[in-house]
Amino acid sequence: MNTLVATVLLVVFVALVALAIWRSVRIIPQATAGIVERFGRYHRTLSAGLNMVTPFVDRLRPLIDLREQVVSFPPQPVITRDNLVVGIDTVIYFQVTDPKAATYEVSNYITAVEQLTVTTLRNVVGGMDLEHVLTSRDQINTELRRELDEATGKWGIRVGRVELKAIEPPSSIQDSMEKQMRADRDKRAAILSAEGNKQSAILNAEGERQAAVLKARGESEATVLRAEAEAKAQAARARGQAEAITTVFRAIHEGNPDQRLLAYQYMQMLPQIAQGDANKVWIVPSEIGKALEGIGGLVSSIGGQSAAAPPASPAQSAAPVPPPRPMPDPSAPSARSGTGPQLDPPLGRHAGLEGWLAGRGGPVDDGAIGNREGGSVPGAGHAGTSPFDDDPSLV
Repeated sequence: MNTLVATVLLVVFVALVALAIWRSVRIIPQATAGIVERFGRYHRTLSAGLNMVTPFVDRLRPLIDLREQVVSFPPQPVITRDNLVVGIDTVIYFQVTDPKAATYEVSNYITAVEQLTVTTLRNVVGGMDLEHVLTSRDQINTELRRELDEATGKWGIRVGRVELKAIEPPSSIQDSMEKQMRADRDKRAAILSAEGNKQSAILNAEGERQAAVLKARGESEATVLRAEAEAKAQAARARGQAEAITTVFRAIHEGNPDQRLLAYQYMQMLPQIAQGDANKVWIVPSEIGKALEGIGGLVSSIGGQSAAAPPASPAQSAAPVPPPRPMPDPSAPSARSGTGPQLDPPLGRHAGLEGWLAGRGGPVDDGAIGNREGGSVPGAGHAGTSPFDDDPSLV
């Protein structure tokens, strides 16, 4: 009997020792803290690791998380300064820095932070209009963080960040805002289009001005070059003509022509003067008398030299024939080239041609030219007639 009682007592003692050991040993996880109360009063704060407490005397409260926590609150209705109700959804980042103050200064610090955030948000947003609220989130976040950090400091809580997750104005206000935004976008698009058209017009005008300037400059330079080329060409042509005239003049004087040769060349040029489709009236030059005088003298000399020819008709024998004049010696002084008196005078005169040239008309004796009878030649003053074309003896 005594042995059984002793065994039971031993077992009870061992159980009490094991219970005491189990109650005295506490393991605290990392980033957590434990509040130990002895007889209902705060005794100490347990840190992470193995900790020993007095069994049946000390009591360990629930562990407190020391990591930064993120709490999202549901949207809260807030009235702005322009009397519009908006729903604001907030997110708070906070961390417990003093486990004792978080345990004994406030009953539930999460609920306290939520309510403090709602009241502070209404105070901050209530002083702004809707447009300012929508465009000033950073300012609202900064003011909320400052207010919450000052209020929760005594609770052993540090507020790191406060973010406005969403701001929801009424549906009618949203429609109006969309219309306003659309109108503003259209306005900006119109302004940008007008600016683009303006810049395009300016660039086009600038390009046209530069093109006109370059074109005018090119035309000016081309005109100058053409004028210079024309001047050089005219100068070259003038020099050529001058050289040609000099050469011809030198050749004529070196060839020592007489009056008969010049008169013959003059008569050869008359058909060329009469050529042309526009020639309706042929005006006989005044110098043709002298030319014909030379021709008459030439013909008379030829007739005198041909005395052995067949006998002429009575009309031809009636006209006296001047004796032939011997050809001048080229080496003689009077035969040298020159102008005016240096040339030889005509060898003979033709009375019929001279009368016709004087405008008297009448028969022309062409015995020295051919065996045809002379006819009446109209005067030089009769317009519309062509004496040289009508009378073959004169052509």
